[in-house]
Amino acid sequence: MSDKPRRDTGSTGTGSGRSTGQSGSNRAVGAPNAGTGRSPNASTGGNRATGNQTGNSGRPASAGRNQATTPTPNRNTPSAGARQGGAANARTGTPSVARGGGGGVTPPAGRGGNNPRAARNQPRSRQQPEEREREHVLRRPPPQAAARPVVRPRGPVSLPPVMTVRELSEATGIGAADILKVMLKAGVLANINQQIDYETAALIMADFGIETTEDVPEQMAGIVEDVKEVLRSQPPEEMRPRPPVVTIMGHVDHGKTKLLDAIRSTRVAEGEAGGITQHIGAYQIEVNHRKITFLDTPGHEAFTAMRARGAQVTDIVVLVVAADDGVKPQTEEAIAHVKAAGVPMIVAINKIDLPTANPDRIKQQLANVGVIVEEYGGNVPCVHVSARQKINIDGLLEMILLVADLEDLRANPNAPAVGTIIEAKLDKSRGPVATVLIQNGTLHLEDNVLVGCVAGKIKSMFSDSGKRLRHAEPSTPVEIVGLEGVPQAGDILQVMDDLVVAREIALQRQRQQRAEVMAAAVRGTSLEELFGKVKQGQVKELNLILKADVQGSLDAIAHLIEQLNQSQQAVQTRIIHRGVGAITEGDVNLALASHAIIIGFNARPDPAARRHAEQHGIDIRFYNIIYQLQDDLKKAMAGMLALTVKEVVEGYAEVRNTFRLPTREVVAGVYVSDGKITRTGQNVRVLRRGVVIHDGKISSLKRFKDDVREVTAGYECGLIVEGFNDIEVGDALEFYRQETVAASL
Repeated sequence: MSDKPRRDTGSTGTGSGRSTGQSGSNRAVGAPNAGTGRSPNASTGGNRATGNQTGNSGRPASAGRNQATTPTPNRNTPSAGARQGGAANARTGTPSVARGGGGGVTPPAGRGGNNPRAARNQPRSRQQPEEREREHVLRRPPPQAAARPVVRPRGPVSLPPVMTVRELSEATGIGAADILKVMLKAGVLANINQQIDYETAALIMADFGIETTEDVPEQMAGIVEDVKEVLRSQPPEEMRPRPPVVTIMGHVDHGKTKLLDAIRSTRVAEGEAGGITQHIGAYQIEVNHRKITFLDTPGHEAFTAMRARGAQVTDIVVLVVAADDGVKPQTEEAIAHVKAAGVPMIVAINKIDLPTANPDRIKQQLANVGVIVEEYGGNVPCVHVSARQKINIDGLLEMILLVADLEDLRANPNAPAVGTIIEAKLDKSRGPVATVLIQNGTLHLEDNVLVGCVAGKIKSMFSDSGKRLRHAEPSTPVEIVGLEGVPQAGDILQVMDDLVVAREIALQRQRQQRAEVMAAAVRGTSLEELFGKVKQGQVKELNLILKADVQGSLDAIAHLIEQLNQSQQAVQTRIIHRGVGAITEGDVNLALASHAIIIGFNARPDPAARRHAEQHGIDIRFYNIIYQLQDDLKKAMAGMLALTVKEVVEGYAEVRNTFRLPTREVVAGVYVSDGKITRTGQNVRVLRRGVVIHDGKISSLKRFKDDVREVTAGYECGLIVEGFNDIEVGDALEFYRQETVAASL
């Protein structure tokens, strides 16, 4: 009688949320019991307790060794738990309170619940507070170490050639803020990442009473700075005779290129714009089984820097003076460069075949400027020649060889090569290309070289005639391919044992050059100086962006602008950027930001750059003759620009195929990419890798077999450029017309 009420009490499943039994995970949800209610372990509400599940019979699925029958005051009877957690609670007799859907008391952590994963999660739930405490400890910042006092080094401080303000502060122990204050007092506004050279750092440290020394890296010890020093350091027994290097100098249109043309029996002058030479060319000829290297330098006054480089690398200078014109200011300037270089000179009086020629007057004029020819008792040989009629050319060559023998020119062909860059440019297909004159040693293929601020490995070499070479001996001009960048004309080429070391030195030189440029820019934009000039209205600036086809032209234009700035102070012209190659959108954006004018010297913009410039009103001016640029700059500075001829570009096309007609004319199959092509009223400019190679007119325009007047963008057509048959696949065509407008610069 006593068991039945107890059994009924323990098996009541009314959905009230209470259940009997004490299992390891006893949680009731208040649903009707699935069992028969006869077992004291039956759970209510569809309970599926882990380790104590019941079926339709109401019997536990696990062994009943953990069953407990002692009722508890809260009407919960102990139930069996199949897992260890529930069994332990059953043995100790600890009561548990199950919480159903209707309410109740939350069971202790790790007990109760109908999720089968509850038992696996019991250790994790007990460790959660410990884990949170451990994570809190790990997140706690480490204790700050006590700041050590800055100790300034004793004795001289060794500093690298180029460093930042931060590196200078760390090396000397002087605070970066103190260093920046000293620089600000000197008119240099900088930050801690500003790069400075050793000379600037030494001046700054002198204010703090710290002595410094320059630390030259070991790999910098053997770097060549002067080719003459290299020649003097060679062992005498290794020296061998070498060909002389001859430079042709003189006034413009006095026949320098014609004379060289007569010597080489080639025609060079026709390929130059306006009939004048505007690039340095290096050529080698053979006379009486002996070689002579010629450097053809331009004669216009704007190329002073290029002529100066020619005088520095040359052994003999041939000064060309026209017999009918006489000594001009450019002739005197060339004489000054020759005297400064300390090289022997030969006077070639050209155009003696003209009826107005007067060689005696030329000799008298030369004597007035300090050049005494041998006929007047001096030591300067004089030869009468005619480049056009090829008169006495052999006599001039014999005189060159005689002077070379007297000079006893020698070099060491067995040493690593050292030379000077004559010209450099960026070729679209081959990359950086440089013309170098080897002055000592022999340059071989696969040699690692250091050239100014760039390094590289010689991949291929070409002679002046385009022949591939495997090595180049002293006094040989070669065109090299394989440099990692475009060097500056006049840089020294040196063979290095390790390419990695060469790259490190080139990087150091780049940092030093960048530091010098940034320091100059900072000094140029000093606030006090800028405000003072603006307030007084003394200086007006004209910003320019220069793009040219070769590096030598950039140097010449920069020298020209420097002379113009020195000649007057009303308007100052400032070059904010210069580069080699076509005009790009980046140049247009820079001009837009700095209110600058873009000047292209034998360089043209691509279609995207031109559209960008027209959209934002950026003025782009094109030149191919240096004195026209000089005249326009003078007029612009004086504010006297008159009516000028403006180019209006109307279309672009690209050459996709070429066909040769029986008449030997070449038809270009082109695709019009932008604008339109008109058969009449337009000129066409042929561009190859962004450089102008021909400017002419259209002689024929056809679509299929029909003559057409115009072709718009998106169509193909065939055309013939009048008088030009050297067009190639990949060339770009620019179609334009000219109109007269009021110029404004």
